Amino acid sequence: MIESILNKKARYDYEIIDRLETGIVLRGTEVKSIRQGQANLKDSFAMVKGRELFLFNMHVSPYDHGNRYNLEATRPRKLLLHREQIRKLTAQQKEKNLSLIPLSLYFKKGKVKIDLALAKGKKQYDRREDIKKRDVDREMRGTNKGRFRG
Repeated sequence: MIESILNKKARYDYEIIDRLETGIVLRGTEVKSIRQGQANLKDSFAMVKGRELFLFNMHVSPYDHGNRYNLEATRPRKLLLHREQIRKLTAQQKEKNLSLIPLSLYFKKGKVKIDLALAKGKKQYDRREDIKKRDVDREMRGTNKGRFRG
């Protein structure tokens, strides 16, 4: 059984501004497939349609023993939030030109949850700056380790 499924590119491509936990509507054998770790959040995003929030491009591989009960792998899936939360998200999203990106998919008390982030896209120079900062930090940790050894 898998602990959680992460969207590794999200933190590289986006600056995370706010996070919230949402439920997700799944059908058929999708939960069994997710328990086996057969889901991918890469290139997925959430968007409001009408008064509801949907997750697009999340890939859930068909369950091995699912035969006719398997559904389309990348179908839109409804996210479960209160109406007021959806209203706040759409207001923030339009005001600051932000995106809704899933960071991780995990189980909590037997239910599948998604860690959804309100995020702003990074420019190429921001990404390079983050890489340089990470390399400098790693180098500093390495020099500090050598200094304290006896």
